Amino acid sequence: MSCLFLFTSACAVSTQQEVEIGTNYASQIAKELPLIQDAEVTRYITLLGDSLARVADQRNLDWHFAVVDSREVNAFAVPGGYVYVNRGLIERATSMSQVAGVIGHEIGHVTRRHSIKQMQKSQGVNIGATLVCTLTSACNSDLAQSALGIGASAAFAKFSRTDEAEADEEGVRYMIKAGYDPNGIPEMFEILQKERKTTPTEVDRFFASHPMEESRIRDTEKLIASYPAAQVKGLTRDTPGFQAFKKRLLSLPAPKK
Repeated sequence: MSCLFLFTSACAVSTQQEVEIGTNYASQIAKELPLIQDAEVTRYITLLGDSLARVADQRNLDWHFAVVDSREVNAFAVPGGYVYVNRGLIERATSMSQVAGVIGHEIGHVTRRHSIKQMQKSQGVNIGATLVCTLTSACNSDLAQSALGIGASAAFAKFSRTDEAEADEEGVRYMIKAGYDPNGIPEMFEILQKERKTTPTEVDRFFASHPMEESRIRDTEKLIASYPAAQVKGLTRDTPGFQAFKKRLLSLPAPKK
C-alpha cells in the first residue's frame, strides 16, 4: 500500500495528494451538507475568500469557498483549499472584517497543513479508513459513511490549541496583507463568547472544533498590537458589498436546521 494510504511519519504528502484528498472530501461534503447555491451569495464569498487566499497561498492551490445553509455557528476547511462557513456565523457578524477573519483563519489551517499533519500523526483506524473511503469506492454504503463520519462531520476540523493559535497568527497576517482590519478576528470571538453564555446550543459545534478561551481574544489583540500602528491603521473594516451580501443571505428561506 502506498504512502498516500499509510500516512506513516516517513511518508511525505505532496501537494497533489493533498488536493486529491480535499477534492474527495469536498465531493462527499457536497452530498451531505446543504450548501447554498444562490449565485450572489456564492459570488461574494468567493471574492472575499480569493482576496485572502491570493496573499496567503505559496502553492497556487485552486481555492473553493462555500456557505453552508445551517443556523449553527461553524466554519471549517479540508485539505487542498476548500473552506466552508456556516450561514449562522455570517448572520451573527456585524462587519466584513469579522467574516474575513474567520476565512483567513481557516485558510491558515490549510496553508499550515494542519489536517495533513494530523493524519500523519494519527495511529487510529478511523483516519486511515476514512482516507481510504475518500479515495476509493470501498465505503459507498450509507452505513459505512455514517460510521466513519466523513463529510458532514468534517473529519479534519478539530485542531489543537497550538494549531488554532497558528491559524489565528496566519489569519491576522493575511488580513493585513489583504487590506482588511484584523480586529475583526477578536471581535468575532467576542460575539461568539457572549452567545455561548446566553444560548450555548447555537455555538456548541464551533467551540467543539475550535478550542477557545478568554485568553484567545487577548492573544489575538496582542498579536495585532505587535504590528506597526501605521500598518494596521485605516484598513477596511466593512463595505456596502458585505452588507448587501448579508442582506441577501437573510432574505433566503430559513435553513432547516
